[in-house]
Parts: sequence; structure tokens; C-alpha cells
Amino acid sequence: MSDLPPCPQCNSAFTYKDGSLYICPECAHEWSTDSAGETADSTRVIKDAHGTVLHDGDSIIVIKDLKVKGSSLVVKVGTKVKNIRLVDADHDIDCKIDGIGAMKLKSEFVRKV
Repeated sequence: MSDLPPCPQCNSAFTYKDGSLYICPECAHEWSTDSAGETADSTRVIKDAHGTVLHDGDSIIVIKDLKVKGSSLVVKVGTKVKNIRLVDADHDIDCKIDGIGAMKLKSEFVRKV
């Protein structure tokens, strides 16, 4: 097992090879043998609602009214957000909205300016 790479998600040393995939028995993560040296972050492309690729530091506009969970606040259509940061999560945009504060947004509800 020493010649196989550790799992990129949980760093388990108990990975095994099945065809063209490496598999981690502890977290059930699968990755291809082609990308054994790459991380998942380097290949992930995040696109807005219109298919434009987003990058860290971009400015975006919200295209749908979004209710803020746990609050009575609403992020209105047309709200401009500057200097976004992309993260690897379900809500893939971290940003700061004036009047509301730090937020996490999904890329499907925004468009690039």
C-alpha cells in the first residue's frame, strides 16, 4: 500500500486501486489515476447563471430575491457584490453585502458584471 497516494479528502493511507480509479474505504471518495497529483480545487470551475466563469475578486449581481436564513432580511434583485471569494462547498461564493454582512451564495443565483 505504500506506493498508492493517500486520499485527498481524509488523508487515509488505506486507498486501493480499482481499474482506473483510486478508492478510499474510509470516506468512500473516488478519484482518477490521471489526477492523483492534483487537488480537487485546481480543476473545479465555478460558473454563474449565464455560464460565465467566475474568479476570485470578481464583481457579481444577484438575479433573484434571496431570503436570509434565520432573519427577516432579503437580498434584493440587482444587488451588486464586489470582491467575491470562491470556496469549495455547497454555497460556492463567500462575500460581504452592504447592510447585511458576510454571506455565502450559490453561483446559480448570480451573474458576473
